[in-house]
Amino acid sequence: MAVCEKHVELYKELDAYIEELKGKKGILINVLHKAQELFGWLPQEVQDHVAKKLNIPPSVVYGVVTFYNFFSTKPKGKHQIKICLGTACYVKGGDRVMERFLSELGVEESEVTKDGKFSVHGVRCLGACSMAPVVLVGEKDFYGKVTPDMVPGIIKKYKGEG
Repeated sequence: MAVCEKHVELYKELDAYIEELKGKKGILINVLHKAQELFGWLPQEVQDHVAKKLNIPPSVVYGVVTFYNFFSTKPKGKHQIKICLGTACYVKGGDRVMERFLSELGVEESEVTKDGKFSVHGVRCLGACSMAPVVLVGEKDFYGKVTPDMVPGIIKKYKGEG
């Protein structure tokens, strides 16, 4: 299988990172974080590459990737939209907010939009119950007391990016 030029560069950057850490104990999780940062997710090819470079069995890498929920074996959108479906948010309409995001973007939960910009994920708690229902876009853009009618405006803020 041919590797595109962009991926060749990403693998080179990952390899350089691995070389920096070689010889230190417990580097697997750090290397996987770096790989996910570079590739956006951890497909099997990347996991196999990490295993080979660290001289460990692929099953060990796979076990770590599937154990920790911050690693993903599926592609995610550039803008990951997390909708809280915990009790406080659900009671205040988090499910309807989720439905509106999925409808507006034309995707199922955890599916990536055709342009690669968005994916929508239901989560159990974002730790902001007083602002229920809560939406988190990316890692830092919190929206509180979200209604379904606010969804198109939230999406519009990120449409033009990337």
